[in-house]
Amino acid sequence: MTILLVAAVALLVLALLVLVHRWLWIRLVRDTTAPGGAVRRTGTALAFALPLLSVAALVGGRAGAPFWLERTVAWPGYLWLAVLLYLSLAMLVAEPLRAVWLRRSNGAAARAASAGTAGPGSGAQPDAAPAAEGEAAAAPGAQHPGVPPAAGADPSGPGAEPRFREGAGRGTAPQATLAATADPTAPAGQHATTAGPATAGPTGTSGVSRRRFARIVAGTAAAATAGTVGYGTYGVLRGPRVKRVQVPLAKLPRAAHGFRIAVVSDIHLGPILGRAHTTRIVDTINRTQPDLIAVVGDLVDGSVEDLGPAAEPLRGLRSRHGSYFVTGNHEYFSGAQQWVDHVRELGLTPLENARRELPHFDLAGVNDVAGESEGHGPDFRAALGDRDRTRSAVLLAHQPIVIDEAVRYGADLQLSGHTHGGQLWPGEYVAALANPTVAGLERYGDTQLYVSRGAGAWGPPVRVGAPSDITVVELASYQA
Repeated sequence: MTILLVAAVALLVLALLVLVHRWLWIRLVRDTTAPGGAVRRTGTALAFALPLLSVAALVGGRAGAPFWLERTVAWPGYLWLAVLLYLSLAMLVAEPLRAVWLRRSNGAAARAASAGTAGPGSGAQPDAAPAAEGEAAAAPGAQHPGVPPAAGADPSGPGAEPRFREGAGRGTAPQATLAATADPTAPAGQHATTAGPATAGPTGTSGVSRRRFARIVAGTAAAATAGTVGYGTYGVLRGPRVKRVQVPLAKLPRAAHGFRIAVVSDIHLGPILGRAHTTRIVDTINRTQPDLIAVVGDLVDGSVEDLGPAAEPLRGLRSRHGSYFVTGNHEYFSGAQQWVDHVRELGLTPLENARRELPHFDLAGVNDVAGESEGHGPDFRAALGDRDRTRSAVLLAHQPIVIDEAVRYGADLQLSGHTHGGQLWPGEYVAALANPTVAGLERYGDTQLYVSRGAGAWGPPVRVGAPSDITVVELASYQA
C-alpha cells in the first residue's frame, strides 16, 4: 500500500511538472517567437532538457550514479528548480495583466473595424447594402456596365467575388467589405487610410503587438527571477551569518550564566557545497569563541568516500567543552553509521541516544526519527530517562517534531534544525504544516524549542526569505 501511495504521489508530481513546463513554454517561447525560428527551436529544446537535468540531479545520488556525474548535473538541474518556482510565480502574477490587456486590445480592434465599415469615409452608398452583407460583393465596375473594373477586382463577370475576399472568416472580412464598397474614383491613398483601422486586430490600444507585449511580460518575469535566484545563490555561497539568542533556564546555576552554545545544522555537504563551504562554517563558528558546539544533523548528502575530503575542515572546530553531533534524516540516506564513525575521527562526539553530564547542566542527544527504518530511531528514555531532574537539560534533536517527547522527559531546551526556515519563499508556509516551529525560539510547556534555519541548502543552492545562520545560544540563569 505504501509503495502504491508513493508511486501515485510521484506520478502526480510528474504530471504537474509536465503541465507547468508546457504552460511556461507557451508563454515564454511560443507567444514570443516566430514559428520555425532558431530562438523557438532553442527554447523548445531547453523546455525538454532542463526538467530532465532536474530529475537527474534529484535521483542521481539515490540511483548510485558516479559522484562526478552528480556534480555535473547538480548545478543546472537544481538551479532550474529554483528558477522554475519563481518564474512560475512571476508569470502567474502576469496572467491577470495579460487578460486585461487582451480584452482591451480586442475591444479596440472591434471598434476600429466597426468604424471602418460604417464611417463617412468608407464610400458606401445606401443601395450598396447587399454588397456589404456579402450578397453581391462585386467590384464597382461590375455593377455599372461600361465602367472599367476597379484595380484588384476579378474581371470574370458580374457577381464574381473580388480577390480581397480570400481568407474571409479569419478576421479579414472588414478589409474585404471596405475594398468591395469603396468609391472607385477615390485616390489610392484614401483606400489605404480607410482600411487601416481594420487591420488592428493583433495590436493593443497603444499600438503594441501581441507578440511584443508577450516579450515585455516574459522579459520582466525573467529579469525578476534572475535577480531573485541570483541573490539567493549568493547568500548561500557567501556562507551563514551569526545569530545570537539568549535563553533563560530556570534550573541553570549562576556559574553557567552566559554559557555559549554554537548551534549549526543542515550543512548539507554534497555535489554542490563542498570543502570551501565547510571551511567558511568552521571559521565563522570559531570566531564566536563558543563554550560548546552542537552540530544537529543533516551534515551530508553522500558517502564518506565521496564527501570525506569536504568534511575534513571540521577537525578545526574549537570550543572549551568540545563539539557534539546528532544524526539528521539525510545521514540515513547517506549511510548513517559510517558518518557517525567518521565524525568521531574528526574530533566530534556523536550522541546516539546518549547524555553527557557537563559541569552545570546535562547535554543529551537522540537519533533522528528517520533512523526508525533501520532500527536506530530516537530513544528518549536512554537519553533522558534516569537523569537528575534538578539539573537543567539541553537536548540535541534534528527534527522539531519530537518536542512532545522532550517535554515529556523534562528537557529544558531542545536545539533543532531540519526546516531550513522554508529555504525558498513561500516554503515556510509548507514547512509550518509539518513542524511545530519553523524557525526561532518558542515555548512548549516547561520546554523551550529553538530551531535554526541551517547553514547550507538542500537541492537548489538558493535561499529566499530564509537566510542561513549559525546561532550562538547564550544560556541565562535566573539567579544571575
